[in-house]
Amino acid sequence: MLQINVIRENPDLIIERLAIKNFDAKEHVQKIISLDVKRRETQKKLDDNLAESNALAKEIGMLFKSGKTTEANVLKEKTADLKVTSKEFSELLQQTEKELNDILVLLPNLPHLTIPKGKTPEENEIVHSEGTIPELGVDAIAHWDIATKYNIIDFETGVKITGAGFPIYKGKGARLQRALINFFLENALEGGYEECQPPYVVNEDSAYGTGQLPDKEAQMYHIGLDNLYLIPTAEVPVTNIYRDMILKADELPVKNTAYSACFRREAGSYGKDVRGLNRLHQFDKVEIVQVTHPDKSYETLELMKDYVAGLLRKLELPFRIVKLCGGDMSFASAWTYDFEVFSAAQKKWLEVSSVSNFETFQANRLKLRFKSAEGKPQLAHTLNGSALALPRIVAALLENNQMEKGIKIPKTLVPYTGFEFIN
Repeated sequence: MLQINVIRENPDLIIERLAIKNFDAKEHVQKIISLDVKRRETQKKLDDNLAESNALAKEIGMLFKSGKTTEANVLKEKTADLKVTSKEFSELLQQTEKELNDILVLLPNLPHLTIPKGKTPEENEIVHSEGTIPELGVDAIAHWDIATKYNIIDFETGVKITGAGFPIYKGKGARLQRALINFFLENALEGGYEECQPPYVVNEDSAYGTGQLPDKEAQMYHIGLDNLYLIPTAEVPVTNIYRDMILKADELPVKNTAYSACFRREAGSYGKDVRGLNRLHQFDKVEIVQVTHPDKSYETLELMKDYVAGLLRKLELPFRIVKLCGGDMSFASAWTYDFEVFSAAQKKWLEVSSVSNFETFQANRLKLRFKSAEGKPQLAHTLNGSALALPRIVAALLENNQMEKGIKIPKTLVPYTGFEFIN
């Protein structure tokens, strides 16, 4: 959530920068400023009223002590009137603050000053590309056919049990999943991240804190009876560990990693791009999360970007890094790098990771702060990245490593899988 003082002091800049995300903020900003004025005026009236009540209370006490009962009783009637007025101001203040917050949460995060406008993924900037795109033989097949050929993923039975987008991994397919999870976690530990195992369901406050609510409720699975949400990513519970906390400056950066199953409704996703593992409702992912000092967050973003690139190199997958334009960025992000791997049989790039800096946007919602060197609490910066999401990684590994002998496992994964080929 944007800070109210930033909007108050820079309304035109807020409108201009949110236009980069193709968000028309003019009416929102005007309403916010108007409500903010009303809130502050009401707060002053309430404070003045309470101050007058406190002063009268002291005066009444002195009058009673000096035996001036009549004068004291007159003032008591006045304090009674002030209490009624204070209650009215207090109720008006609560109502105004709610109206103000309800509009504030609708504003996306400001994109970084270097983010271009754009509207579609085609307008994103490719900032890095490496690896050799494999040339497959004429008999090469897509991963969904590979899955059937080697009996490693059962899409049809998953449909019977739950529905489309919930596959069953079998045999070496299940072992490959487990191997990738362990590989990603071990690399994260070596990278200085502390592992945690978070809940897979969160409450409204947690979903609100990281920006899923009220923006993405249609994409989340909701447990109505308990008013809980299945997590779309481990980012949500892990970042919420630090909700309502004030960290010490020397505790930064905080670095966590977590494996979790992820659940996404993917409402509105249809067609050929959702076939096989390309788009699932349940999938596995290892996440990395950092809480940093504001002065270090963009340096941290680059380090996280390089870290994810290192994972893809170890997996011997051709990949590219894309800096997202404003129109393709998420609601909460200030800067996002997407990672895409090339899927040789499908002949297209598949997104496998997003690494984002949210600056103070999440921290403001979470009330996540740290004490500066001067001892003053200030908002931290939060960042997260997929390191990595499994489905499209598996799709690319299966398609890109087709050989006569079967599917060759990258050398770095063999100690985790216990086999060199799927055959």
